[in-house]
Amino acid sequence: MIAPSDGSWIEAPLVLLMLAAIGLMAWRLWQFLRRQRTAQGALIDRINSLLPQTQCGQCGHAGCRPYARAMAWGEAINKCPPGGATTIMQLAALLNEAPQHLDPAHGQEQEASVARIREADCIGCTKCLPVCPVDAIIGGPKLMHTVIDRECSGCDLCLAACPVDCIDMLPLTAATAAKWQPTAGGRDSEIVVS
Repeated sequence: MIAPSDGSWIEAPLVLLMLAAIGLMAWRLWQFLRRQRTAQGALIDRINSLLPQTQCGQCGHAGCRPYARAMAWGEAINKCPPGGATTIMQLAALLNEAPQHLDPAHGQEQEASVARIREADCIGCTKCLPVCPVDAIIGGPKLMHTVIDRECSGCDLCLAACPVDCIDMLPLTAATAAKWQPTAGGRDSEIVVS
């Protein structure tokens, strides 16, 4: 067999070599992106662990984890009224940013609190049930409702939903606070049995 005189026999190995180089670059890019995604996920987990886990939506996100994801991508760290100045300081340290004041457009910092339903006034309308992001309210239609203290995150979303204004937000007093033992996730708590 005689080799073609135009040099086309050299093109096939060069094409294979180029394809191999492109494949290697694609594989390295995929590994780099996988490492970045893992690092980004770890950062989101760390940010989320600093948030109060009220799931109140005052930051403009559906809950604490979506806000943590947004902060990992550069959103402002000062949109969490339940976390307040303490959380903002912790986020600033974690993300190596300058501390900021709480953005007043998202609310004001308040003392930790829990919802209480005045059960005698409750009409059992169930309008507070779907708005509670942590399912801390129990009760059925036309029956009185009550709040499970240890599950309540103090978001106060139930206040606006109640048509008879039978829900009060009470400060987490020293006596009540002694029953709470925060876990790594924020205000998720367990009752401590003495």
